[in-house]
Amino acid sequence: MSGHGDPIPMISRKGGPLKGEAHVPGDKSISHRSLILGAMAVGETKVTGLLEGQDVLDTGRAMEAFGAEVVNHGGGEWSVHGVGVGGFAEPENVIDCGNSGTGVRLIMGAMATCPITVTFTGDASLNGRPMGRVTDPLALFGTVAVGREGGRLPMTIVGANAPVPVRYTVPVPSAQVKSAVLLAGLNAPGETVVIEKEATRDHTERMLVGFGADLSVEDTDEGRVITLKGQPELKPQTIIVPRDPSSAAFPVCAALLAEGSDVLVPNIGLNPTRAGLFYTLQEMGADLTFENMREEGGEPVADLRAKYSPDMVGIEVPPARAASMIDEYPVLSVVAAFAEGQTVMKGVKELRVKESDRIDAMAKGLRAAGVTVDEGPDWWTVTGAGFGNVAGGITAQSCLDHRIAMSFLVMGLATNAPMSVDDGGPIATSFPIFEGLMTQLGAGITRSNV
Repeated sequence: MSGHGDPIPMISRKGGPLKGEAHVPGDKSISHRSLILGAMAVGETKVTGLLEGQDVLDTGRAMEAFGAEVVNHGGGEWSVHGVGVGGFAEPENVIDCGNSGTGVRLIMGAMATCPITVTFTGDASLNGRPMGRVTDPLALFGTVAVGREGGRLPMTIVGANAPVPVRYTVPVPSAQVKSAVLLAGLNAPGETVVIEKEATRDHTERMLVGFGADLSVEDTDEGRVITLKGQPELKPQTIIVPRDPSSAAFPVCAALLAEGSDVLVPNIGLNPTRAGLFYTLQEMGADLTFENMREEGGEPVADLRAKYSPDMVGIEVPPARAASMIDEYPVLSVVAAFAEGQTVMKGVKELRVKESDRIDAMAKGLRAAGVTVDEGPDWWTVTGAGFGNVAGGITAQSCLDHRIAMSFLVMGLATNAPMSVDDGGPIATSFPIFEGLMTQLGAGITRSNV
């Protein structure tokens, strides 16, 4: 059952080519951070192109509960009147973050060094995900967390009354953990230092600098060392949100798989900590090009053109690239099913603790559809059958996971028999226009209960 209502079964089938432009929503990572940092600034932050998916809307409601004024002016135009660093008020009610692991972990960090007590919950998927990876470093500031067994939601966080700065080495590559610690460090005196051995998406660092924080980054033998001076006055910003590369992955991959397709996906953020999928697809032989390269709001941006690519081959994806494409492995595994040879994905244990165990969910669906998949704790291998040789014809379990649902619907555009998913409802959390956008391109994706 969907975390946001009754299940929405969906089906996709092979049809004609995909043609046209795919205007995907704004970047989810930047949208979350725009609202949170806007709420921590003094004055009015204006945001254009905000992703209006359920995850981001839940974050906006949370910022209102902390005392910020969040206004939707329509057409993707939003404003946030912030309360300043350390100015969060104690919410009257429980903060419900829905399906968003990014939202809840970043919000925990932002409130962790304020003298307030907050209880967090979410949908069935989010309440099953571990929070200890964030609450453990937040405890170093003086924060106390009490949750369910295994460090799971619902959870109550007691913010530190007298926070102290910390020096923390992130044990596994995680932009969420890094960002939570940096956001907590904003209201701690002195310098908070975060060290990551492998670089992860750096939107938080870029945006903190944009808001006026004193932050430096240095590459050392110890790793990437991020130093933040606490207790700044953040200055409100005008933010233009690039379109989301994680959402772009679906029309791009669909165009590679559907015969005769030629799709342009404009204005996609190509931050090097986010663009790993597109370089991986090019290495596999995809007809994927970057057009009109430019910079907007401090982020590299381009228009992506994807064309039908029946000659792709399997590759070994460099483990060091995992952090830059962690959300895209499910749809990459679908592309790999049609490539010739093996696609090997290593260093991906983070996939085990996303909205679902994404390796397990994709492996089960791919195998049922006739694809050979091998897996281990932090790796998996897909042996491609080649175009025209993938059976399909099954109903895959979405596991309350938007990316699992969209990946199998993309797969059905090229399998010999249609592919179904038990519940497409979670897609609304990150890509609410997915169904309409794909249909407009010519994809045979429909709801199967109507």
